[in-house]
Amino acid sequence: MNCRICKNTLEPLLTYKNMPKAAQNFPDESSVNDEVGVDLEICQCTGCELVQLSNEPVDYYKEVIRTAAFSEEMKEFRLKQFDEFIKKYSLEGKKVLEAGCGKGEYLSLMNEFNVKGYGIEYADDSVKHCIENGLKVSKQFIEWEDDEIEGGKFDAFFILNFFEHLPDPNTTLQGLANNLNNDAIGLIEVPNFDMMLKNNMFSEFINDHLFYFTKGTLIHTLNANGFDVLECNSVWYDYIISVVVRKRKKLDISHFTDYQEKVKKEIHEYIDMFGDKNVAIWGAGHQALAIMSMTELDDKIKYVVDDAPFKQNKYTPATHIPIVSADTLDTDPVDAIIVMAASYSDEVIRKVKKKYRQNIHLAVLRDTGIEIIAENMGVNQNNLLF
Repeated sequence: MNCRICKNTLEPLLTYKNMPKAAQNFPDESSVNDEVGVDLEICQCTGCELVQLSNEPVDYYKEVIRTAAFSEEMKEFRLKQFDEFIKKYSLEGKKVLEAGCGKGEYLSLMNEFNVKGYGIEYADDSVKHCIENGLKVSKQFIEWEDDEIEGGKFDAFFILNFFEHLPDPNTTLQGLANNLNNDAIGLIEVPNFDMMLKNNMFSEFINDHLFYFTKGTLIHTLNANGFDVLECNSVWYDYIISVVVRKRKKLDISHFTDYQEKVKKEIHEYIDMFGDKNVAIWGAGHQALAIMSMTELDDKIKYVVDDAPFKQNKYTPATHIPIVSADTLDTDPVDAIIVMAASYSDEVIRKVKKKYRQNIHLAVLRDTGIEIIAENMGVNQNNLLF
């Protein structure tokens, strides 16, 4: 088996024999004689270093079962935590989702504040209990990235001591992200494996918990699934790692298209100054090849000059323009050259000026667009400016 997060190899660390096969559903008198333990295989990923079990998840992993939620001390802690969370991230009046809400223990507390609380839960009895108590809860477990959650999209979410149970956290996080508004905030909490290591808490392993997150491995997991970690703290007597995340914005590079059209227009206007196929390009590097394709120069350019012998006497990919040596400028001259040699462009310009000062016109493709080299002879430069 490979790592459930990054798919790298798992390295065995420990095997615990005859361990409880679950933290719930204890055997009763009728089943105790048939009940058997399981061997826990504790491993660490050789890539992301996350400690995890190689065991299959318990059969009720989609359900949230809580007991600590009824503690008065926990209730006070959550109320204070939710109040600070809502105020700090301006969530008043916003839609907040609890993924894995159980019987609504924490969702009920969240609803004491000025938010619109929603929940998803898989256990039928728990969903029924929530609805009977006036909570907006639907039966659901996120299994696919394109799962849609009733009531979405949401401005914030929270997952409290449930994330470590999930056999496919990547899909759950990505499916959750697709139901969030841009810049949505999240609160995620898991048991603190840093503390377990520090205090030799060897008895903390249980089949219900597939993952044992340190702060580092939790941050890595969340970052890898489209969330930026804003806060990461140990809470509740250090037993819990509590992180606040923000949904990462999708990178917007739509302006590339606008710039592509600008460059295409400038190149075509320059070429049109010299008639049909009287312009060459200098440079057959990957950027130049891309520009030729993206600006549709296949029937506009006479040839491409490049100093690399292994490119000469061949053709540019996609556009099929002949690639020649610089000697061709003498034997089959052109009126103008567009230099597309990236960081070597200025060197090429000096070379062409030295040899062809009286005979050829130069332009260079810069990051800002086409730049006409003003020292060329034979054509009124004013007529070449756009």
